[in-house]
Amino acid sequence: QVQLVESGGGSVQVGGSLRLSCAASGYAASSWCMGWFRQAPGKEREGVAVIYTVADRRYYADSVKGRFTISRDNAKKTMYLQMNSLKPEDTAMYYCATAYVDSGGVCYTAFFGSPPQFGDWGQGTQVTVSS
Repeated sequence: QVQLVESGGGSVQVGGSLRLSCAASGYAASSWCMGWFRQAPGKEREGVAVIYTVADRRYYADSVKGRFTISRDNAKKTMYLQMNSLKPEDTAMYYCATAYVDSGGVCYTAFFGSPPQFGDWGQGTQVTVSS
């Protein structure tokens, strides 16, 4: 059974930081391509960051480059998203997701293509940034 469980969301002020975690189990834990997407009310899902473990490639949305860092601890089957210098426009529900692909390019497209092509995703964790 695939399970992805996010945690670490919350409310912070502008400029603050949060660290999201995603615990993976089942088939999802073996996926080479895992990442985060977010969705704000009334908006489309937006790929945020993705890591392709095999080649240690990491991709970020332009809107979060230099502020967010994605990482993965395979031994703990956990993925992280360190979010610094948060802005009000970062407010959204954040989901971790997998894509069952075998190349870095397809992994990127799965998260940043239109439409995105996720395999599985969790229930999400809310991030709210206030000014």
